[in-house]
Amino acid sequence: MYCIVDIETTGNGIKGNKITEISIFKYDGHEIVDEFTSLVDPECEIPYFITRLTGIDNDTVRNAPTIDAIADTILKFTEGTIFVAHSVNFDYHIIKNELRNNGRDFIRKKLCTVRLSRKLVPGYHSYSLGKLCSALGIPLTDRHRARGDAHATALLFGKLLRADGADKVFKAFLNARSQEATLPASLPREAFERIPATPGVYYFKDAKGKIIYVGKAIDLKKRVLGHFYDKSTKEVRLCADTADIDFELSGSDLLALLMESAAIKHHYPAYNRAQKKRIQPYGIFAYEDRSGIVHLAYNQLKMAPNALVTFYNPTDCRLFLEQMCTTFDLCPKYCHLQENVKTCSHFRIDSCAGICRDSEPISDYNAKVALAIKGMSLKKEDFIIKEKGRHIDEEAFVLVRNNVYSGYGFIEKEIELNSYADVEAFVIPQKSTVETESIIKSYLNGNSGKKIRVLDERLLEENRF
Repeated sequence: MYCIVDIETTGNGIKGNKITEISIFKYDGHEIVDEFTSLVDPECEIPYFITRLTGIDNDTVRNAPTIDAIADTILKFTEGTIFVAHSVNFDYHIIKNELRNNGRDFIRKKLCTVRLSRKLVPGYHSYSLGKLCSALGIPLTDRHRARGDAHATALLFGKLLRADGADKVFKAFLNARSQEATLPASLPREAFERIPATPGVYYFKDAKGKIIYVGKAIDLKKRVLGHFYDKSTKEVRLCADTADIDFELSGSDLLALLMESAAIKHHYPAYNRAQKKRIQPYGIFAYEDRSGIVHLAYNQLKMAPNALVTFYNPTDCRLFLEQMCTTFDLCPKYCHLQENVKTCSHFRIDSCAGICRDSEPISDYNAKVALAIKGMSLKKEDFIIKEKGRHIDEEAFVLVRNNVYSGYGFIEKEIELNSYADVEAFVIPQKSTVETESIIKSYLNGNSGKKIRVLDERLLEENRF
């Protein structure tokens, strides 16, 4: 026995969504044998956009029963049946959540008429209820009302039961180990099955092929499946919009993190929240004024000639320059920590020897600035990080030049790298961002030097990669 279900809601996401109307048709495989339809008082305001779509407003449900009043009826009516709906996960989890909030458990086997239709009547551009009914000649009246949509879904379900190959498909979908009821309605099972259980980056795409979410995982298949089990509002909406999933192998978590960051910056997916903000880089640079005094200053990187050190916000630049002042007895005025002052008076720095008061020789001050610049330069390193490749005969590497992330690459194990040119021939160039800088620093702090190879010509000759 089947129960074909449709609901109308307040449209406030899975956890905040309240039912305003419910319709259930009991179907024995041949005909409709019973029906339960009711308006429902959601005990909250119904948004105007929902009223425009369904025609249901606050006055419509004013005298309707609450979900608590009809909960036992729903449980009894659907007991021992298979729960059927168009995009079943939406209706099922709204009802399950509403009943749970009223102290009732709701567990039923599920079938999705979207997924069944994609399998049994393939080839249609859209599997929305309206377009599918139109294509198959199924009457659909009172659209976007629970009874009208549920009745049309029941007629569609009857056609699917009698379609060629239906017995095999229904049996597979109802198999306890089957993931059909878990997968998003618009996602072909084949798209999920081709995802491997290896490290990489995955891309959720909508019906137009646009990337709407980027993620990374050590086990791609397991992580992607986790999205389908997560019933938070964001995840349900993401899965509802997902029509395809693509992926790239990375070989390791480090490469996956870097690839994910680059993909988010490039595609700017609608469902990604982190890493989408474009952060402006800043550079520390030096210049000599008309008096011959060498200044240290900071500006946006595109305005900082020959930047000595790069940061991603002005605060870090100022803190770094404060540290330089303290370490090398530099003047806050000539490090641009204090502007438009005759002499320095920084509240944290009192080590200035008097260059701003004409009591320190310019040559002596410039010598200290030169030491500070040398100190910055000494910290610059070129190195590669070795990681696992995408298959057994391959290795991956991350290239860092002058302490700046430059890109990553994959190389067959049998190939020898003996020079910078050899390394760079395999590099996929990437932009350094605050996120990639954080990823690299976190990796270096948590790993021994076994995977890190300093790059200079002598070491490359002695230690082949």
